[in-house]
Amino acid sequence: MKKYLTTTAIVLLAGNSSFAQELVGIAPDPDAEYSPYISHDYPNQVFFGDTHLHTAYSTDSALVGATTTPDDAYRFAKGETVTSSNGIEARLQRPLDFLVVADHAENLGLVIALEEENAEVLANDWGRGLFEVFAPRTPEAQTEAYLYWAGAFTLGGEEAGDPLADTSLHETMWQRMVEAAERHNDPGAFSALIGYEWTSGPNGNNLHRVVMMRDGKDAAEQVVPFSSYDSENPEDLWDWMEGYEETTGGRIMSIPHNGNLSNGLMFDDRTFDGDALDTAYAERRMQWEPVYEVTQIKGDGEAHPMLSPDDAFADYGTWDTGSFGPELKKPEMLPREYAREALKRGLAYSESIGANPFKFGMIGSTDSHTALATTGDDNFFGKVSVVEPTADPVRFEEQITGLATPDDPSDDIVHAQALASGLAAVWARENTREAIWDAFARKEVFATTGTRLRVRVFAGTDFSPDDLERSDFAAHGYANGVPMGGDLTGVTEAPKLLIRALRDPDAANLDRVQVIKGWLDANGETQERVYDVACADARAIVDDACEGAVGNTVDVATATYSNSIGDPFLEAFWEDPDFDPAQRAFYYVRVLEIPTPRWTTYDAAFFGIDLPEGVEPTHQERAYTSPIWVTPG
Repeated sequence: MKKYLTTTAIVLLAGNSSFAQELVGIAPDPDAEYSPYISHDYPNQVFFGDTHLHTAYSTDSALVGATTTPDDAYRFAKGETVTSSNGIEARLQRPLDFLVVADHAENLGLVIALEEENAEVLANDWGRGLFEVFAPRTPEAQTEAYLYWAGAFTLGGEEAGDPLADTSLHETMWQRMVEAAERHNDPGAFSALIGYEWTSGPNGNNLHRVVMMRDGKDAAEQVVPFSSYDSENPEDLWDWMEGYEETTGGRIMSIPHNGNLSNGLMFDDRTFDGDALDTAYAERRMQWEPVYEVTQIKGDGEAHPMLSPDDAFADYGTWDTGSFGPELKKPEMLPREYAREALKRGLAYSESIGANPFKFGMIGSTDSHTALATTGDDNFFGKVSVVEPTADPVRFEEQITGLATPDDPSDDIVHAQALASGLAAVWARENTREAIWDAFARKEVFATTGTRLRVRVFAGTDFSPDDLERSDFAAHGYANGVPMGGDLTGVTEAPKLLIRALRDPDAANLDRVQVIKGWLDANGETQERVYDVACADARAIVDDACEGAVGNTVDVATATYSNSIGDPFLEAFWEDPDFDPAQRAFYYVRVLEIPTPRWTTYDAAFFGIDLPEGVEPTHQERAYTSPIWVTPG
């Protein structure tokens, strides 16, 4: 039987001087800190959220059936079960970490006011007319009311002005939105960032921006949102944002989105007023718009197969025929709509005007108008309330674009072509408004098409392959290089990238990791190349590409798949083999999952209906990191 010394025995033994000497330890350095984490200040967590969600406070949402509120949106994002506008219970597999309810500023909360029979709206001639059209509350009345409102907003816009400008509706509804965000903001657990959407659409071309504040109620309530009734010119929005910061002492940014429906205006070579881009414009754009929403429900905007013919994965979620206006899409518009092409052209602008107007990080978000931020293909509640889950053909056939060109069906895009996308992922130390916003500002963010896979990348000139195995991988990366969204300047030797990618624990394995390089060659022409740098299932890399496809385990009839292929984790050390220290360049990482069923395939299996025509039953979800830019020495 073992015997142990009692406390008393220890004390008695300690009375013996020689034993006491043995117990005396070496005194630590008084300046040393035992815990190694006290001085750590680099981002060490990934937070996933949606910066682009609409509720019934958006007039276009409510007039097509949305009844859900900002409170519903926040509760749903936090993991609660919420009843949709059509009476369907909905819940996320896992809560989000942050959310921006970004309702349209234009006639904010108008339908809520009609439901409440708001006295100011009823006293306004235009408002009274809308109320009388809306009063029956029937689907037909909603359609007629939508057309009535669209005549002022879509067709009148800035030129006609806000028909409710003489009411306090804007202020009242903005205050309600701000208060909802305050109720649900829970620092450390969930961040409800205050924001809205500025919905500029000249001639139906999409120049929309989400405006996102770093601040809380005290600052946000000092202003009312700047809308496209005030101006459709992004530079006027930036002026208003500058005024916000001067007035409140707060911080604010705008996030452009949906460039694939801008008919070439999102990344145009001219300003809104038609002037050539100059240094001042470039610097202002990047001051106020550090990130870009590259993927969402209305298509994926990373790359286009016509612009990147050597990229086997460029044709993903491509919306390149439709628009919201009367002008049909033309091929020459495409280079000014897609992120990769804009990033390349930004390098040329850096050379010609000394500043880069398209030096943006990349995120995803939903643009859902249901108040339900659903990005899982097996849990997709659609673009608007009328296409929430149902066996009714409307779910697949609802027309989204081409409404202004009824005589030309080539411009039509229907809801079956929508993506269950996307999410914004940020690297930060804590889940607070301030930390999330700051990650956006420094572009340490990445986009996913809906899953929560994790990606980390560092670039520097002193990394080695052994650095991938370091226990202090992140600390070493920050100390000796730059993360996604960063800059390497004065570089004279080839950048070396350290990359790690980890699958979503509730989703699919990974297929491959790729580095996308863009550069400006000696002739001033922009170039690009895709390098596969890590391949699942031990596939070799031959001529910078994984040898063979990863395979496809999807059973379309049952909408199931297996993780028997692919890898849960991929990593890579990659050194640019074609680096020229005289050339401007950027690198970003794209990670592909193995094939999984699209939401249309899940729907077909669940409702027992046919798959929609013209839509592939499977796809490969993906992530895009913000670039790292390299400037010559």
